[in-house]
Amino acid sequence: MSTTTMSEYRVDPVSGLKINRTANTLVKWNAFAAVVFLLVGGLFGLGVALTRMPSVQLLSPEIFYMALTAHGLVNLAVWIIFFEMAVLYFLGAHVLGNRLATPRWAWTQFWLMLVGAAMVAVAVLGGNSSVMMTSYVPLTAEPHFYLGLILFAVGALIGCFVFLGTLVIAKREKTYSGSLPLVVFGGVTATIIAVFTIVSGALILIPTFLWSVGLIEHIDPMMYRVVWWGFGHSSQQINVVTHISIWYLISSLVFGAKPMSEKVSRGAFLLYILFLQLGSAHHLLSDPGLTSAWKIFNTSYMIYLAVLASMIHGLTVPGSIEVAQRKKGLDTGLFTWLRKAPWGNPIFSGMFLSLVGFGFIGGITGVVMSVEQINMIIHNTMYLPGHFHGTLVVGTTMAFMAVTYWLIPVVFQRKIALAGMAKWQPYVFSLGAWVFSIALMGAGTMGVQRRHADITFAGQPLAYQYPEIAKGLMDIGEIFGVIMSVGAVMFIVIVLASIFTGERIAEDSAPWPKVEDADVTFEKTGKKHIGIWGMEAPGTFVLAMILFATIILYYFINFKYLSTVWGMS
Repeated sequence: MSTTTMSEYRVDPVSGLKINRTANTLVKWNAFAAVVFLLVGGLFGLGVALTRMPSVQLLSPEIFYMALTAHGLVNLAVWIIFFEMAVLYFLGAHVLGNRLATPRWAWTQFWLMLVGAAMVAVAVLGGNSSVMMTSYVPLTAEPHFYLGLILFAVGALIGCFVFLGTLVIAKREKTYSGSLPLVVFGGVTATIIAVFTIVSGALILIPTFLWSVGLIEHIDPMMYRVVWWGFGHSSQQINVVTHISIWYLISSLVFGAKPMSEKVSRGAFLLYILFLQLGSAHHLLSDPGLTSAWKIFNTSYMIYLAVLASMIHGLTVPGSIEVAQRKKGLDTGLFTWLRKAPWGNPIFSGMFLSLVGFGFIGGITGVVMSVEQINMIIHNTMYLPGHFHGTLVVGTTMAFMAVTYWLIPVVFQRKIALAGMAKWQPYVFSLGAWVFSIALMGAGTMGVQRRHADITFAGQPLAYQYPEIAKGLMDIGEIFGVIMSVGAVMFIVIVLASIFTGERIAEDSAPWPKVEDADVTFEKTGKKHIGIWGMEAPGTFVLAMILFATIILYYFINFKYLSTVWGMS
């Protein structure tokens, strides 16, 4: 029997959720830390962009590699994982109307992650740990670089177990009935992948730390790469599952939509647990220690099951929105439901731009570059940064920004400040991120190398002159990288202005109007059927066919290009 009292809760007038005050404080602190680190990492990223621009080359090589290391670690790991901790606590406590398991351990999570991130920052800014995000051996960083990463990972692992413990309490105290809500089920999926990811990191970072202090004489680079990518790439899979869960949440919040088939959506999440980590293999396709049979098997037959899961989510999320819109009267034509969607609402526009951008930019390119033959010509080029900005920035970061516009009134009890700026922010950020990603992938296809401050190697014995169009693509990409940075700054300004100066929402204020469930609206109309061609979501079907055709076309283009590189007689 719970010992909590109702004084520990408040009923939120915006969402109608029962908010646990202790859990809410932890959500606030993790979310705030995430936004601060987004700013820090973004500033380093801006320096990297202005250096890779051939016509600018802002930073010296020494500072460039330091900035690149900081940007990769802060934006890929620190900002994202702090935000995901906030999301997990929100799902486990607020969505289920529950108290948080072991708040003291939750605070341990926060402080371990904060101290760990600070130790890594000190090591990198000290100038002796510019080993980039992958920190490949035999390059060595300061011992507190590795120790900071270990502390950060342990903190995140503690947060995962606090979330799972919270679910146990919710089940025992019957704060929900039936199965877990789909969005919470997505959180469970992300947590399971996170445990695998963090254990992989521990398996390699602990001995690497001991190596850095001289207690271990040698770390095999091949072994390091294999185990490290179980951590490095799988961390992106946590992001994918989390932002897809956010897509489902926002479609419900904005449209009163339900998944087209909840069982199918849950099955797709399970496919992620079983197969998504196999995407790590595409980082290892040039390594001689792995057999061709293993490489081909993992980058073809097995990875397709993870791709199938993404295709399912890519169909059912917009499909649920279309069905809801048609049930509410927008049942004419193929795309009336989409044309008349609330594009001025940054919650929806950010989510939909995330969905489309992730599918057409991050998703398609990730599938194609995971093919062993194609991977050989593009992997160590600017194509890879273009691709993972298409997943991490276009997909994950934009989705996190979108849901933040809903979370601020619920968690911080403040109305969104600078509402006019908020309407435009998703478009500015997405425009910059989309063109940045596409331009860098174009330059990478022309052979422009990654991980270098000067892409031409000017003044070096191995200097190389790229085609002018490659340099032009780099300039265009980095210009739009600056636009992306402007969109990020807009977001940060809106968030900080809202939580510090936004109009306060009183706890006893009248409930905000909620979006009516689409099924309830449809029952009132008395209609029996929606859609055309015998399909409830024909517009989504057409969009899915366009995506499928784009994948096929992109495969053909890349294999055609490969045939010109590997001529056959």
